[in-house]
Amino acid sequence: MTHVNGAESLVRTLLNSGLDTCFANPGTSEMHFVSALDNVPGMQCVLGLSEGVVTGAADGYARVMGKPAVTLLHCGPGLANGLANLHNARRANTMMVNCVGDQATHHRPLDAPLTADTEGLARTVSAWVRTAAHATQVGADAAVAVQMAMTSPGQIATLILPSDTCWDAGGVPARALAVPSPPTANPHAIQQAARLLKNGAPTLMILGNGALRAGTIAAAYKIALATGAKIVAPNFNALIERGGKRSPIDRIPYVVEPALLEFSGIKQIILIGTAKPPFFFAYPSKPASPFPGDAHTHVMTRPEHDQAAAMAALAIEVGALGETGRRLGTPRPHPASGSVTSEAFAQSLTALLSEDTIIADEGLTFGRAVFSGTHNAPAHDWMAVPGGAIGGGMPLATGAAVAAAGRRRVVNLQADGSAMYSIQSLWTQARQKLDVTTVIFSNRKYAILLAELENVRASAGKTALSMLELTNPDLDFVKLAAGMGVEGARAETMEQFNDLFTIANKRSGPFLIELAC
Repeated sequence: MTHVNGAESLVRTLLNSGLDTCFANPGTSEMHFVSALDNVPGMQCVLGLSEGVVTGAADGYARVMGKPAVTLLHCGPGLANGLANLHNARRANTMMVNCVGDQATHHRPLDAPLTADTEGLARTVSAWVRTAAHATQVGADAAVAVQMAMTSPGQIATLILPSDTCWDAGGVPARALAVPSPPTANPHAIQQAARLLKNGAPTLMILGNGALRAGTIAAAYKIALATGAKIVAPNFNALIERGGKRSPIDRIPYVVEPALLEFSGIKQIILIGTAKPPFFFAYPSKPASPFPGDAHTHVMTRPEHDQAAAMAALAIEVGALGETGRRLGTPRPHPASGSVTSEAFAQSLTALLSEDTIIADEGLTFGRAVFSGTHNAPAHDWMAVPGGAIGGGMPLATGAAVAAAGRRRVVNLQADGSAMYSIQSLWTQARQKLDVTTVIFSNRKYAILLAELENVRASAGKTALSMLELTNPDLDFVKLAAGMGVEGARAETMEQFNDLFTIANKRSGPFLIELAC
């Protein structure tokens, strides 16, 4: 049996478990982990200049790669800095293993400045939390952390490592533990869904999480064609496989009134891989959910179930196997020209997108027409920010590009206000030479909050409105990008955007387009 220090046993165990990429922002408590990376080859380390970049990038990596990344964070405050994107990752059912350094066990009672309730912070975003007690246990703890992270539908596991458990001798690398297979859905729940679909009442199927893969969407589309039901996805999702010959699926609108119209007349709702989705916020005198009060709701599968197997069984139950999977779409359009609008941008994106692109979407207000306007784009994956914590898009794109390095390009559709929460992502993209095209929707305001002012019926005078503007001074994203090693340019017309987007996607490395809108 090999004995090393705790840190080396941690790295060896992670590698034994198939985890070979770590997004890191280390401090003093993590120095033995950093040192172990020189002694134990095989771990790719990606440095982020803020913990929000680290956790968001690990999220994007896992969504694309289909296995966890590791994060390395510095004590409770470092973990706290990464909590917003850990919240987003939890909402996306992302697989992730956080390694958080902490005060040495004998030093903690002295209440040094960085001492915090690290476990308490971790529990807010983690399905599994453990603090290592001895170097001898670090390897075994790490193996359990990986197993828990990979348990369906994907979870966040946080291992807290007092620094002496890393530097002490006696560490024992552990072997990978078996990961449980996703549970199968209850056959009765599938049969009940089939009965509802065949009874003639207006029915809506809502697909989420693992049910948004191309094969499962295609099966749902066949079922919809056979039964007359409608299918839809929640507004914000971890990853949807769409475009090309894949079956299309729309999302529940973010805005209350269009969402209520979408559900109007629906008498039966079948939930597949998702919980009942509420509206993002409560508004005075508006319902909390788009579900009609007289609609019957049936849960066919939960997020942890095997969605593909359940949908295939449902197709058999309703006799939908002979249906074709996809309606005929309109031809791929030419790039748009003239003024910049959400609809024109969607047209150009559809026309110019490369096959097998990954889109990381934090476009918010300007981008609301883009998803529905790109069904006929070439095949691509679409990632959003299910937790709604601002600043997820740029790190998501960064981690996705690490996962897809040399194989696929990533396009980040990014609002300007939320970009400023994690713009350090550009530095990591430059450092790693990642193939990311960032499109900043630059309207120089928090446009979504202007709409929310009206939705919540709050008054807005000069002081309130000034808090929602990104002017005085204006942000210059081309200069900000250049300062972090990323080339960029500004576009003020669709023709300029078309030219820049084409150039960006034919080159290697990152490029930023500031799109005036």
